[in-house]
Amino acid sequence: KPPAQPRRSAAHETKSIAQRINDARVTVVLGSGSPTRRAVLTSLGVAHVVEAPNIDEKSIRHDDPHALVTALAQAKATKVLEVLAARDNDSAEGEQPRVLVITCDQVVVHRGEIREKPTSVDEAKSFIRGYGVEPPSTVGSVMVTDVQSGRSSLAVDVNTIVFDGPFPDDVVDGLVADGTCMKCAGGLMVEHELLQPYLNRIDGRMDGVMGLSAVTVERLLAEYV
Repeated sequence: KPPAQPRRSAAHETKSIAQRINDARVTVVLGSGSPTRRAVLTSLGVAHVVEAPNIDEKSIRHDDPHALVTALAQAKATKVLEVLAARDNDSAEGEQPRVLVITCDQVVVHRGEIREKPTSVDEAKSFIRGYGVEPPSTVGSVMVTDVQSGRSSLAVDVNTIVFDGPFPDDVVDGLVADGTCMKCAGGLMVEHELLQPYLNRIDGRMDGVMGLSAVTVERLLAEYV
């Protein structure tokens, strides 16, 4: 049974999540090396440290995208907790600070298929061309784990991106030549200047498409501070 949460005052509830984390003397660890996810936390004013988990993501497979991103966020949390525990064991004894770990994962779903990072230039081009014909969606998980209690909370966000396509060949070639899309789930880079003129709308949130919904992470963190 999880520990009872302390009664919170109205004044507490009106404070920003960054203030509440600071007041509670909580250390936030982001289990991701993504600069975009760091930027989202920074935009919320949440001070954090990075502990990117080194797991074999390809060893975790699910046909359902929600199940896949959930399992990956959980596996990343387990890895980060192992690293932190080993580090605590090597440090001097004493009261350990309270720590909240944030882990995430994201895939692109298009035409009913899960798409992760492209494995070749040709695959990346095929992915990108398809987005100009039928809307892709991002499915992303956010998990917050309280290291002290072991309690965790997880949410999955879905965002659908509608483009006014199809994309000209020079746009597709330019995106792939840039190279960054090869490091993105599904090769999808909504924010890229070459795709911006074709963006019709996002049914969801841009930060969710980018890998971490500010609203979701703020809501999950608020459960612990």
